[in-house]
Amino acid sequence: MLVSKSRRALLRGLTIAPVAASAIASPCAKTLASLHLRHEDEPATLVRTKEGRSISRFRYHNAERWMTTLEADFLIEPRHAKEALHQAGFVTQQALCAYLLDVGFADTWNAHHIKQDIAKALAYAKACGFGHDCPDMARLAGVLSPYWKWGYYYHDWEEDRPRTGGFIPATITPLVRTLVDRVHDVTGHPRPKGCQRRPQEARS
Repeated sequence: MLVSKSRRALLRGLTIAPVAASAIASPCAKTLASLHLRHEDEPATLVRTKEGRSISRFRYHNAERWMTTLEADFLIEPRHAKEALHQAGFVTQQALCAYLLDVGFADTWNAHHIKQDIAKALAYAKACGFGHDCPDMARLAGVLSPYWKWGYYYHDWEEDRPRTGGFIPATITPLVRTLVDRVHDVTGHPRPKGCQRRPQEARS
């Protein structure tokens, strides 16, 4: 499995000793500090632990199982973009939080500061070496955030109705699948039982 040099350096440093994110001597430090200020978040203390790794795996497995449902449901019913966005938001949130937990963010910090903000989760993941530079995924993250808004009945929303950004299930599911696969690749978590490998993995 290939892992970026910056991510290896970050994880090596966090394994040696617990440190505040603002004090990390790495290329990530300034970006993290900037994100904390921009979002008025409490500075995160990044500490890699066995418990964090276990919760990370649980979140990733959640993402995979719901991703399978998302792919199956919207192949059968391809018209329902709003429902697809709500489910995609949950899958993406679980996947990105799995990554953040793996690099040392605390689950309580994620619950308090990330919540259902997919764009923020993606920004923090990228700051910590996630290495998934996909403009369409970044745009989808903005549409999804916060993803709870897609779970409401839209005939009651009138002018405040959120916009889909032109996304439909056929374009949503491949973007989310690629992100979930990226989390699998960089964390090294095994896929949950019953979730098939992607075709490119099966051929390798």
